[in-house]
Amino acid sequence: MKSLTRLQVGEALEEIKLPPVSRMDLIKYSGASGDFNPIHTIDQEAIKSGLPGIIAHGMWTMGHLAKFFTVYYEEGYIQDYTIRFKGMVFLNDVITLKSSLSDLDENKLTFDVKALNQENRVVLEGDIVFNLYK
Repeated sequence: MKSLTRLQVGEALEEIKLPPVSRMDLIKYSGASGDFNPIHTIDQEAIKSGLPGIIAHGMWTMGHLAKFFTVYYEEGYIQDYTIRFKGMVFLNDVITLKSSLSDLDENKLTFDVKALNQENRVVLEGDIVFNLYK
């Protein structure tokens, strides 16, 4: 593991490949988040809403981005997220998370982040600001 303090602009953190999205993942997230919208857990309700099937909560996908930084919490903390949802995540999708350092300003590191599905389509993109302890 390379320290974030040694990362150069343009360098990437190791990409993260999530296991296929399961119904149980979404049921658990519904309980944890309090978002019980049935389009996330019940096929018939998602279809009645015009979707091809249940979709993952956008925040479920976004929350996984923190995994890039959990090993670095002794160095700092996530200060800010700016995220744009670009596509839907469905059951059995395999999501790959990617990041690269885009800006370094004293103790603030800004990372471009994105999540892609198994068809290499971006489903989420944005920036994360990681603040290093002084």
